Amino acid sequence: MMYQEPARWSYTFQTFSFMSRLKVQLEPFSQKLLEAKDPVQIFERSVCSDRYIFAKNLFENGSLSDIEWHIYQYWHSFLLQEFASRLRLHGFIYLRATPQVCLKRLHQRARAEEKEIELAYLEQLHGQHEAWLVHKTTKLHSEALLNIPVLVLDVNDDFSEEVTKQEELMRKVNSFVKNL
Repeated sequence: MMYQEPARWSYTFQTFSFMSRLKVQLEPFSQKLLEAKDPVQIFERSVCSDRYIFAKNLFENGSLSDIEWHIYQYWHSFLLQEFASRLRLHGFIYLRATPQVCLKRLHQRARAEEKEIELAYLEQLHGQHEAWLVHKTTKLHSEALLNIPVLVLDVNDDFSEEVTKQEELMRKVNSFVKNL
């Protein structure tokens, strides 16, 4: 619905996305993870990417009104402050691929809900990721986010069948996590 009518559904979608991520990230560690020597949780997206990539992009492309954007930022900041001790982020792993590669993979997945996504939208998201995670030019509500380490992995090449490339990427991730 958001891709079909962005001005109508963006705020609703972003609110639901953020609340879903917040809920997952607040869930207690599983017993197995608690028993691990150095427990680590990795999420596909963070509560920060919701704000600094997706919601910000929707505001900038006119899909969120000024008042929706201000309300979103207000409750986002409030909830992150309320749960700060349970939402501590140690690092970001950025899987960097060109918008063209992302569109190709999106078409290969053939998910019905993604069929309306266009290259221009992926280019916008790519720009948001680059500004926040690489160039660090995104205005953040918390300066502490600027100091969180970022691992940038080039995933333009298809490595789904290349064990050597998979192992190389995993070595980089493991090293990054161990040094956090």
